[in-house]
Amino acid sequence: MGRAFEFRKARKMKRWSAMSKAFTRIGKDIVMAVKEGGPDPDSNSRLRAVIQNAKSVNMPKDNVERAIKKASEKGQGDYKEVIFEGYAQHGIAVLVETATDNNTRTVANVRSYFNKCDGSLGTSGSVVFMFDHTCNFRINAEGLDPEDIELEFIDFGAEEVFADDDGILIYAPFESFGAIQAELERRDIEILSSGFERIPQVTKQLNTEQATDVEKLLEKLEEDDDVQNVYHTMEETTE
Repeated sequence: MGRAFEFRKARKMKRWSAMSKAFTRIGKDIVMAVKEGGPDPDSNSRLRAVIQNAKSVNMPKDNVERAIKKASEKGQGDYKEVIFEGYAQHGIAVLVETATDNNTRTVANVRSYFNKCDGSLGTSGSVVFMFDHTCNFRINAEGLDPEDIELEFIDFGAEEVFADDDGILIYAPFESFGAIQAELERRDIEILSSGFERIPQVTKQLNTEQATDVEKLLEKLEEDDDVQNVYHTMEETTE
């Protein structure tokens, strides 16, 4: 098993831990998907992926349909994806993905979190290179062998394939998302969820006190409604 497996094992379901936060995230993803490719999931692969993710966190179908309808309205504002980079205490690199309809507010909030927690907000490109940008798919494992899937999807960009209690996970570079999604759909393999992650190339181990310092910043960031994902280079445990 490689870094993707260990990373996923440590973070499993962490970013979806709060149901209200998950629904907020999905709602924004729907708006961005509809604005980009229209409200018909049959012709909008990004929207199909978001709908799959909504199902994976038990978001009611009515909520999804209302979000799609609202996103299609002319008066509906748009969200812009903005990445922030910086350092927490003890030399831990932090990368923050946001989706915002008010960049001024988001910049001010993110900067305040770093300042209050004795961190430093960096410039664009200051830490993003420390993370591999990957895509992932969780598929229904019924009738499938992970080793066969790995061999068959190498040509489509798959780098790591492994099974857990919830299905089979496929990890690949960010750029391979479309090709793998298309091939899974062509084979009628059920996609349970999909998404993107940034996996740290190198992690740093901290003691308990130091880790607590860093967690203060991570918690403030993750509680912000504009924040979609927070990644860092602090070594996480599975305990």
